[in-house]
Amino acid sequence: MALLAYFKYANFFIANTNALLATDIKPLALALPVAISFFTFQQIAYLVDTYRGQAGEKALLDYAMWVVFFPQLLSGPIVRFRETMPQFQDGPKKPDYENISRGLYLFFIGLFKKAIIADTLAIWANHGFAAPNSLTLVEAWTTSLAYTMQLYFDFSGYTDMAIGIALMLNIKLPLNFTSPYRSLSIQEFWRRWHITLSRFLRDYIYIPLGGNRRGDIRLYCNLVITFLIGGLWHGAGWTFVFWGFLHGMGLVVNRLWRKTGLALNRTLAWFLTFNFVNIAWVFFRARSFSDALSVLAGMAGLNGLVPAGFISSWAGASGRWLAEAGKFVPSDLPAAILLLVLCMVLVLLTPNSIELKDRFKPGLVTAVFTIVLALLAITSLTGVSQFLYFNF
Repeated sequence: MALLAYFKYANFFIANTNALLATDIKPLALALPVAISFFTFQQIAYLVDTYRGQAGEKALLDYAMWVVFFPQLLSGPIVRFRETMPQFQDGPKKPDYENISRGLYLFFIGLFKKAIIADTLAIWANHGFAAPNSLTLVEAWTTSLAYTMQLYFDFSGYTDMAIGIALMLNIKLPLNFTSPYRSLSIQEFWRRWHITLSRFLRDYIYIPLGGNRRGDIRLYCNLVITFLIGGLWHGAGWTFVFWGFLHGMGLVVNRLWRKTGLALNRTLAWFLTFNFVNIAWVFFRARSFSDALSVLAGMAGLNGLVPAGFISSWAGASGRWLAEAGKFVPSDLPAAILLLVLCMVLVLLTPNSIELKDRFKPGLVTAVFTIVLALLAITSLTGVSQFLYFNF
């Protein structure tokens, strides 16, 4: 924790000290070590599980191999020692061609999600958040939804690739996403989104704080504290802390609502949950509170409803797309809206990648589908493309 605090939060502490005390402490020239957030969490889990007598084998070489297992090292899933070490020790040591084929299938689904869908959505998300002050209602909602979908396809794509690579090595990593944007409550969302992080926060922060064992007030405080820590873990900034606070309060409100015994219509429950998550992501993505509030002002229509020429732009959308040699441009709102509609269909109505992996059956159709995904994804890798969670 000391290493994580130094490399990730030292400059955050210095900046806040300067702001509060009017000092002029110079920031440190630090490079954040690759994957420090994720392997720190795993080592904390290992220490606590060892203290509780749950970790099992404690050989140094096994521990080292578990910490640096490369598929999930950079961005998860966050694994526990007792989940994967028995597989290293007792699992099959020869190639398993069913695991290899399933792993390749899942890997290229993940690469397609990242390279084709997420990186295309990033065009509009980055464009909107770079200049949030004048976004109209349509532009602001396009910006926020583009980031909401980008983050999901980017991070779940990485997870699919990590699980796929590990499966090719006969290692089964834990599930990390299961269609989170279908959730009907914020509690359900955290059972479907970054599942291994939710599990870590529950088992190593929320329950040790007392969980739900010490009365309702303590329960609500524990929820908020847990998600404040979860927000700060994602990034050294007050916008991340506020994002965590929003989710903590969302879980409190969810608990209070359940106590009333009233049930929401499923469509309304989904609508409220999805929009709460979408609005909270604005603070997660924005560079500052002022930028976040500017985007939210645009989403409320305070800067007008549509940009000039919006209606006529639909007629020329296909022509502009062809003129740009098949490349999307930030000003092409019709293309952005159509892509967002397609993404909503994918996340709400189609099987997720893990379901596709579990239904995998070798055959010509599956082979052609995998090859097409692979070719589209690989040929699109013509520039620098970074996974969003590498920043956390």
